[in-house]
Amino acid sequence: MKPIRARAAKASLAFFVSAALLLGPAMEASAMPLMQWSDLLSRPRPHASARIAYGRDPSQIVDLWLPEGPGPHPVVVLIHGGCWTASVANLSIMDFAAEDLRTRGIAVWNIEYRRLGQPGGGYPGTYQDVAAALDRLPAEAKARGLNPGPYVVAGHSAGGHLALWSAARAKLPASSPLFVTHPLAVKAVVDIAGIANLKTDTGTACGPDTVAAMAGAPSPGRPDIYADTSPAALAPLGVRTFVIHGANDSTVAPSVGAAYAALARARGDTVDLLSPPGGHVEEIAPGTPAWRTISDLIVSLATAP
Repeated sequence: MKPIRARAAKASLAFFVSAALLLGPAMEASAMPLMQWSDLLSRPRPHASARIAYGRDPSQIVDLWLPEGPGPHPVVVLIHGGCWTASVANLSIMDFAAEDLRTRGIAVWNIEYRRLGQPGGGYPGTYQDVAAALDRLPAEAKARGLNPGPYVVAGHSAGGHLALWSAARAKLPASSPLFVTHPLAVKAVVDIAGIANLKTDTGTACGPDTVAAMAGAPSPGRPDIYADTSPAALAPLGVRTFVIHGANDSTVAPSVGAAYAALARARGDTVDLLSPPGGHVEEIAPGTPAWRTISDLIVSLATAP
């Protein structure tokens, strides 16, 4: 990136964060009817540029959304939510957000993974799939016209947990089955209504049993089930982190994000906490104030050096 453009990107990001922090409380006061999932999913469905398999299972795939032009394009990794559960959601729930980012010049690496209710889903398979999908990105970058890393990783709901976890992979204990020597380099994480603390965030709409399933069962070689699964246990992550919860989100309450932000800051991470208006659906629905806040942030991060 040229020096002038780099300075402009940094200035834009700094202004965006300051404005969002100042305007957040005022924006919360504007009451709006909350969106339902049908409001988003009934929209005309956009289509990805390519589908890439990173494994043999049907869920081990990535949808790549490429902007027009030869590139190299800035990139964001998207990780969908749905309580980590196959019957709730798959990567297509992020299609609308991915298309919006593509129209703004950002390539999107939208990943799928084996989920609870599928063979191999849960611990450790879900984490291993996310890791494999992330680590496939650098190998595809040059041929696909993508910028080299490090990359921005953004996730919604259960995907917010996985996005935070992706930034913590360098800290995983070598005894963990999730340990790798050279994980994808992450320059920033955008946690959108994520479940960051698997030990305490049991009051979300996902339910305590689902959260517990993602921590796995203890064993003699793994007595601490949170040491390789829970971002709260792994913090500080060592990367710039943005925690965003809609002010009216009842699926994963804003207090969940606030608690993680406070914990991570206390351990030395730089964390910005934003609370735009809207609920859980608005956070990934183009056309809403919440998505405008989030997408502006992603664009600023992805285009910054």
